[in-house]
Amino acid sequence: MQPNKTVSEAEWIEASRELLREEKAWMRERDRLAEKRRALPWVLVEKDYVFHGEKGPVRLAELFDGRSQLLLYHFMFGPEWQEGCSGCSFLSDHVDGARQHFEHHDVSFAAVARGPIEKLQAYRERMGWNFTWVSSAGSDFNFDYHVSFPEAARKDGVFYNFEQQPDPEVDELSGTSVFYKDSGGRIYHTYSSYGRGGEVYLTAYSVIDMTPKGRNETKNGNLSDWVRRHDQYPGDGRHAK
Repeated sequence: MQPNKTVSEAEWIEASRELLREEKAWMRERDRLAEKRRALPWVLVEKDYVFHGEKGPVRLAELFDGRSQLLLYHFMFGPEWQEGCSGCSFLSDHVDGARQHFEHHDVSFAAVARGPIEKLQAYRERMGWNFTWVSSAGSDFNFDYHVSFPEAARKDGVFYNFEQQPDPEVDELSGTSVFYKDSGGRIYHTYSSYGRGGEVYLTAYSVIDMTPKGRNETKNGNLSDWVRRHDQYPGDGRHAK
């Protein structure tokens, strides 16, 4: 990496002020989009989805855990997979620290995948996560929310991220769906986000984006260039015992 142009401190401050004006404009635009997101119409959830939990069957309503709002992360872990997606694992590493705060703000979190609950629980223990994780095996849930695609159904492409797309050549894709439960127990689907929408979780990216090399990926969103499951990074010798 070649150094950027070197200037005086006064020139650097002026350039930084110009960047700050753009950063503030971007933050105001983000606030506007968040308001528009909250104003989306809702869809009443009419199916009684039942998942496999650590202690037995769990209904969608139970995942709210006494709160009125639920963030449900669609984790890529198919029935035949032996470990979870590395990108989904990267995202999940960010959840528990924030969860202790948003749970006190009437928001619950759970992850869902089609893999068998025994595999999911073993992987969660390996990764050291504490959030709720349920299996949708045998349920229509992943298909209804357009994140699972059996090979036989992919010949004409798949419906993902609100549009028809070419065959992704994988059975599972990721996303987040948000739900609201009213005082009468009715559940509404309020919002979903797929693809790079998951970056809102990734504070590691926010930190890396401030550094000179940035993400240093071959293209935006190609985290497979460097992200590994956190127990699979090679040692670099600086923490040798």
